[in-house]
Amino acid sequence: MEKYIVVQKFGGSSVANIERIQNVARRVMETKNKNNHLVVVVSALGDTTDDLEAMALKLSSNPPDREMDMLMSTGEQISCALLSIAINALGHKAISFTGGQVGIRTDNTHTKARIETIDAKRIKKALDENKIVIVAGYQGVTDDDDITTLGRGGSDLTAVALAKTLNARVCEIFTDVKGIYTTDPRIVPEAKKIETIIFDEMLEMASLGAQVMQARSIEVAKRFNIPLHVRSSFSKEEGTMIVKENEKVEEVAVRGITCNKAEAKITICAVPDKPGVASKIFTELAKAGINVDMIVQNVSHTKLTDISFTVPDAVFNKAITATKKISHKIGAGEVLSDENIARVSIVGSGMRSHSGIAAKMFQTLAENKINIDMISTSEISISCIINYKFTDKAIKALHKKFNLGNS
Repeated sequence: MEKYIVVQKFGGSSVANIERIQNVARRVMETKNKNNHLVVVVSALGDTTDDLEAMALKLSSNPPDREMDMLMSTGEQISCALLSIAINALGHKAISFTGGQVGIRTDNTHTKARIETIDAKRIKKALDENKIVIVAGYQGVTDDDDITTLGRGGSDLTAVALAKTLNARVCEIFTDVKGIYTTDPRIVPEAKKIETIIFDEMLEMASLGAQVMQARSIEVAKRFNIPLHVRSSFSKEEGTMIVKENEKVEEVAVRGITCNKAEAKITICAVPDKPGVASKIFTELAKAGINVDMIVQNVSHTKLTDISFTVPDAVFNKAITATKKISHKIGAGEVLSDENIARVSIVGSGMRSHSGIAAKMFQTLAENKINIDMISTSEISISCIINYKFTDKAIKALHKKFNLGNS
């Protein structure tokens, strides 16, 4: 029987304790026994990444990024070694590697590095020796051999990048849910598992707050057409396939609803309304390493305008400091902020050929007395910024209005 390569990735909840690590080891053995070459990527145990970050922040409010990468990368090294030990205990040879040891080379951007090349010679040698290869996710090394990390959720990116490099037949993403759902089942118990979703829809959902997969990993999978199977570590049930094309895509206008509660809004008041000012504002923010998302500029009647934009909570303090400096430099007014916001989005590639979707969304929010602060659209999504406290209410109402639940 011909052997082919399978890449599997297990998230932090899947390896949260010894019992779960042993469960993953048995699961891995089942796949190996089907005559596969097997590469397994693991995240850090449970809440290890959060715990390590919290420890660092107790020592410094602004720890050096390089040292954070040194610290944060240790979580995955622990879990990959423990899983290798567990598999060896079951009677099969396994070997664990760090990202650097398998030749994952990145740029120098600490805490959110980008993969440049993967050597993978040590992986191929171990597979030729019929070993199960366990790789620490979320990390790589620079040309100077400094450890880098790939951003939150980076183990997904490790798995997808290895699947591409090794020409794997499939990349399976194991998590604590049974697949991709129409919305968060913790908010809407009637949420329905989606059997097949296309890369564009999944990328949009991941970018807009769905936490099942890292958006960057979907970008790579889409670019190289690597089918992904998102499924549960605790069930044998088939999950969700993420693929290039779906024959039924036009039948459904809205595929899913997402929310992101980790955003804040910043407003610069009394901005001089003249060419080049907006460019100056957002160029300076970019130089400060701040990713700006939604942007709204009010219509000017007085040669002055207000510009509002949203940023991730994680960079809010940095963004406020930078924005106040910019405001002073361009001769604008005060800088206001609102951390009590959330983004609610509807996503679906079928929206391209269905009219009235936006009106239906806005009407639903109005009927539930939920005010909209900002609106953003793409070809396959509509997002609204609302008050944080109405997030779950909005999700439930929209999910029901678009008939996304189990019938």
